[in-house]
Formats: sequence, C-alpha cells, structure tokens
Amino acid sequence: MQLHNLFPFPEERKTRRRVGRGSGSGLGCTAGKGHKGQNARAGGGVRPGFEGGQMPLQRRLPKHGFKNAPFKVTYDIVNLDALVSAFPGKTTITLDDMYARGIVRMGAPVKILSRGEVSGALSVEAHKFSQAAAEKIRQAGGNVTELEAVSAAE
Repeated sequence: MQLHNLFPFPEERKTRRRVGRGSGSGLGCTAGKGHKGQNARAGGGVRPGFEGGQMPLQRRLPKHGFKNAPFKVTYDIVNLDALVSAFPGKTTITLDDMYARGIVRMGAPVKILSRGEVSGALSVEAHKFSQAAAEKIRQAGGNVTELEAVSAAE
C-alpha cells in the first residue's frame, strides 16, 4: 500500500452543498446566505484585507527594505556545450549570431557559463562570462570579448 492509493470510502466522503433546491434541503430560499446584506448579493463580499473601514494591517505597518526591481538586469544564460553544438565548425560567435539562431532572446544581455568542453579555438562575444567558461575558451586557444553591460534603466 502506498500513499497515493489511499482514499476514503464512499460513505466517508463529504457530499457537495446543493443550494437553492427547495426548503426541504435545508439550503433552499436564501441558500444559506441569510437575508439581504453585502454577502447575500451575487458578487458580494469584501476584498481580501478589508477590515470594515478600519485602517487595514498592510497599511498600518511601515514599509521596509529596498526594492531594486527597476534596475535588475536578467541575463540569458548559454552553456559552452549549447554554444558549440549550435555553431558547429564556426570559429567566431557574435551576439547577433546567437540572436539569429534563437538560443537567446532578441536584445537580451547574454552570459556564457562553463558546462561542456571547447575543442578548437573559439572567439566568443557576450556581455558576461563565468570565470571557468572564459578559462576554458582561452585554454582551447580562443579569445573572449566582454561587451559593456546593458542596464535595465535605459
């Protein structure tokens, strides 16, 4: 027996609430919503966090921390094995080549990571390189061109 095989017997399962099916059901007439009022109406009720007009908790507490989201730069990452397999036999790989091949989003800043091996001399152009990736490319006889980082505020 395993956890995903366990289930309650049919008589132990709770039956769903069938509202508005006559007074004999116990949930006819007002369907368990009482008489009039905000919660009795269709689409009624209050939004989450509403405290009846009292200043809600999320506004009573002070703001805290620093939000750097507008200036966050998110890099599209490419591993060396993906780079080598996408451009077999090519010695120079530019950003435009990566955008054209579709291995990164158009116009996104690119970072090269070190998973995989480089067999021949390879010249790679990107915004950032991990230390290990740059070392692997240089050891294979290639060179690394690090472009100026793009800021999100521009």
